[in-house]
Amino acid sequence: MKSPFIPLVLLFVVAAALPASAQSIYQYRAQQPRWISPENRTSAPGAGALENRGAKGHAFDSIPAGQSLELGRIEGSGVIRRLWMTVSDRSPRMLRALRLDIYWDGANTPAVSVPLGDFFGLGLDGARPFESELFSSPEGRSFVSVVPMPFHRGARLVVRNESGTDLDAIFYDIDYTREPVGPDALYFHASWHRQNPTTLGEDFRILPRVQGRGRYLGASIAVVGSPAYGDSWFGEGEVKVFLDGDREHPTLAGTGTEDYVGSGYGLERPYAQRNEGLLVANPKAGHWLFYRLHLPDPIYFSRDCEVRLQQIGGAPRTKVLALQKAGVPLRPVTLDPGGRAHFVQLLDGKPHTLDDPDLPDGWTNFYRRDDVAATVYYYLDRPDAPPGETLAPVAQRVAGILRTP
Repeated sequence: MKSPFIPLVLLFVVAAALPASAQSIYQYRAQQPRWISPENRTSAPGAGALENRGAKGHAFDSIPAGQSLELGRIEGSGVIRRLWMTVSDRSPRMLRALRLDIYWDGANTPAVSVPLGDFFGLGLDGARPFESELFSSPEGRSFVSVVPMPFHRGARLVVRNESGTDLDAIFYDIDYTREPVGPDALYFHASWHRQNPTTLGEDFRILPRVQGRGRYLGASIAVVGSPAYGDSWFGEGEVKVFLDGDREHPTLAGTGTEDYVGSGYGLERPYAQRNEGLLVANPKAGHWLFYRLHLPDPIYFSRDCEVRLQQIGGAPRTKVLALQKAGVPLRPVTLDPGGRAHFVQLLDGKPHTLDDPDLPDGWTNFYRRDDVAATVYYYLDRPDAPPGETLAPVAQRVAGILRTP
């Protein structure tokens, strides 16, 4: 006779072997699933697909130029689990001119206020297929976010058309769960910054300093290199994270721009991985678009946080000398003829000029100025925008991006 206990023992063994994430798929949770879409603007039970006798009567909305559309308004506590949308005009200019604002718990200012395309990681040269851990565009025609966004008393999502051109169609889903949210839940924030050009010798601020308790989640960064520097390399700058009182020097310091997004020795071919990627690599046009998400290496802060990207490029010494003699704005930083023993720090110790005959030939890093824009993602213990945080006017956002691939 077979023992009735064997199947039960096997069940416990199998369950113990499964990762917690797998077990959570089949464990019941007291959550109420809701979708907001044009077919059910309120997400109320039994209130979907009411038009045209349920036969796809209202799948999209339009946003005239200068108008806004409230995608959804939620009362009570819950978590937005997924945002999906697509628009009829996916040109670089429209994606930069459409503005996504998200308000938490009745705040007067939005915690998320970013160009629509940039929010989904597509901040340069239009949409393209990719997938990361938090954002994706399956065929380059849609925009998906699976960033968890908790709220305690309510949420409101708005898209504003600041393009000057009517948007014929916007399709969207806001997928969320109604559920209690604990007091330690942080609010999701996203902001966008652009400097065109950056300031010579000064870091670009991916995340201007924010006060409070939170988590730096990552960023998507678009670079348009200045033609003045020819085919020299833009990405020698290090990412620096200033935590909890850091001022002059950071706690976290990387080794270079391409290193920060998981590559090395340049950014030459597009790739899209879970936590880092390069969606645009066009040295001829001087266009680069890349992202980094800090999910496997979380960055928490208890008092404040600021994230910077040094504006440093590189080229052989002879090329940098030629640029310098031509009056191109730059400042030499280091010279590397090969190996640490011969590495020259041009800003420390004995002062050098790049044409000093005592200096060896080699790779020369230098401060430069480019067009840099970043969308930064983070969590913070406040539902509204930090003081002084506002999205730049549309004219500043779209300047110089009128080219369509």
